[in-house]
Amino acid sequence: MKKEENFKSGYAAIIGKPNVGKSTLLNNLVMRKIAATSHKPQTTRNKITGVVHFPGGQIILLDTPGIHKASSQFNQLMVKASLSTYKDVDIILFVVDAKQGFAENDMFVLDTLKDIDSLKILIINKIDIASKPDLLSLIAEADEKFDFREIIPVSALRSDGLEDLGQTVLNYLPEGPQYFPVDMITDCSEEFLLEEIVREKIMQRTHMEVPYSIAVVVEQTYEGNNGVWVIDAVIIAETASQKKILIGSNGSMLKKLGKPAREEIEKRFGCKVYLNLFVKVKNNWRDDKRSLRDLGYMYDSSKNR
Repeated sequence: MKKEENFKSGYAAIIGKPNVGKSTLLNNLVMRKIAATSHKPQTTRNKITGVVHFPGGQIILLDTPGIHKASSQFNQLMVKASLSTYKDVDIILFVVDAKQGFAENDMFVLDTLKDIDSLKILIINKIDIASKPDLLSLIAEADEKFDFREIIPVSALRSDGLEDLGQTVLNYLPEGPQYFPVDMITDCSEEFLLEEIVREKIMQRTHMEVPYSIAVVVEQTYEGNNGVWVIDAVIIAETASQKKILIGSNGSMLKKLGKPAREEIEKRFGCKVYLNLFVKVKNNWRDDKRSLRDLGYMYDSSKNR
């Protein structure tokens, strides 16, 4: 690791209940899309690393699955992944929704922090949709009731307040090495990023239980004719009825999912892409340890997939 005089570096975990904008915050802080986003809760399933570079420092951000009272084995694994970051970071960035305030689910997350010594910063997100009186009331409540070192209002979607947030986090970090080269913004694998793109399109375009019951696995990538990048990806569903929905009449849903996924892959990776999507069924994979392991969800607490 590169060591520079007066260089600051360290790790910060972005935590909170589902659907408060953690992944949007990560993406806009690193100024590149890494994590899948949608309006549906529990979009993030893995700890995802993003690196924010400064002239005199580096912040390594960990975007985590939303913390909630989990019932299924799969959801318990996601929450466990989030909680495991507490011991690995210098700073915890606790995100709340400016419009919702401190709801019951937020208090559940705060309760998991009560014995954690890491410095804590409160990020009040989505200020673009909250009234000024509500925002000021929320700041006053947080200042009175909780032990946050800083309270920073932002709109992750609009990137409002993110420059101040980044500088504030950097100021609290210790002197340390340059963990990642300046041209690197994530340590996620290429396959993981491709899977996230496809899964995001499914989250955005399907309904009811379907988006929560699928997983995506890139089986292979290779260079085809005329330099086209060929990607074979499998969508794993839990039931035959979900498979039928995902394929659609004469493959209509697969086309509806594949087109925006291919376009985003081409934009992000800068090449022509041929995306093959297949659908397979693994019955009740979210409650099957072997399936969870095969799909990469039984992971080491210090690693992504």
